[in-house]
Amino acid sequence: MGRDDPKDADMKKIFDLLLSFCLIMVLSVPIFIIAVLVKLTSNGPVLYWSDRVGMGNKIFKMPKFRTMRIDTPAVATHLLKDTDTYLTPIGSFLRKTSLDELPQLWSVLRGDMSFVGPRPALFNQEDLIALRTAKGVHRLIPGITGWAQINGRDDLPIPVKVAFDVHYLEHCSLMFDMKILFLTLVKVLRREGVTH
Repeated sequence: MGRDDPKDADMKKIFDLLLSFCLIMVLSVPIFIIAVLVKLTSNGPVLYWSDRVGMGNKIFKMPKFRTMRIDTPAVATHLLKDTDTYLTPIGSFLRKTSLDELPQLWSVLRGDMSFVGPRPALFNQEDLIALRTAKGVHRLIPGITGWAQINGRDDLPIPVKVAFDVHYLEHCSLMFDMKILFLTLVKVLRREGVTH
């Protein structure tokens, strides 16, 4: 089944809503503790809201626990010359464990994101946005994780990343999503594919 199948899309939406709600309930205490630690260890807000490109190339605000200082340039992390100098005291730990991604459960609950899909581009990643649009990937709801994420994440050149996104577009199904979620969990536990 593809993403154009209404039944498959409905099942995905129900799955996203139920899982995000359950995870927010189960993880409410760890989320609160992380929020307190972020606040106590650095100046600035607990959450960092970045402008991201959603389905149909619409811009939405995506939250993360803030892992960088408030004077960090608004560019993709791998484009910073010396990322370590911008990290907060617990920023590296949050990134390596992917705990900084937990607030995105709210985005899934809102419908701005899904658990699985292409990672939402930054608003200024024009080359990535253009190539995804040309290949039809912009029709998908962006995800917390995706096929490209488990096949290289930050290390992938844009054409390769989009090729993985296209593969997902052409083969997406609930079973494929389950496979990606499982492989993502394995990657997170092994701390693979994280630059900082």
